[in-house]
Amino acid sequence: MATKTEPGKVPGKIPTRNDTPSNGKAVSIGVLQACLVDMADLTNSTKQAHWNVKGSHFYGLHKMFESFYAILNEQTDEIAERAVQLGGIPDGTTETIGATKRIERYDNKLLDGLEHCAALADRYAQMAKELREGIDATDEAGDADTSDLLTQVSREVDKMLWMIEAHLQGKD
Repeated sequence: MATKTEPGKVPGKIPTRNDTPSNGKAVSIGVLQACLVDMADLTNSTKQAHWNVKGSHFYGLHKMFESFYAILNEQTDEIAERAVQLGGIPDGTTETIGATKRIERYDNKLLDGLEHCAALADRYAQMAKELREGIDATDEAGDADTSDLLTQVSREVDKMLWMIEAHLQGKD
C-alpha cells in the first residue's frame, strides 16, 4: 500500500511550509545537489589554477581566477541554501564531491597559464551544460524559483567561460 505524502513534504527530507509541489521539490533537490557538487569541484579547480599559474600571463590570470572562485563560492552557497529552502540536506563534503562529481578531474600538475585556461574552459563549459539541463528539469517539475536561480548561475558561469576563452583566442 502506497503512503500518501502530505502537501509541502518531500519523503526523506526536512518538512517545510514551502508550497513548491512535492515532485518539484524532489526533482529540484536532486538537481541542486548535483550542481552543488560540480560547483564545489569547479571552485576547487579554479583555486588550484590560481595557486599554481605561471608564465607571462601570471598576474592577470592569478587575479581573474581569484575573482572567479569567489563568485563560484557565492553561487555554490546560493545553490545549497535553495536546497535547504525546499527541505533538502545539501552535502558538499569532500567524500561526496569526489564520489559524485560529473566534471572531469583537474590535472594538479598544470603550471602554464594558458594550459590552465584550456583546462578550466572545458570544465566551465561542462558546468554550464549541467546547469542548463538543471534549468530544464526544474522548470518541467514546476519549480520556477529553482529554475530561475540556476539561470542566474548559468549566466555567471557563461560570463566566466567567455573571459577564460578570450585568453585562448589567437593562441593557435
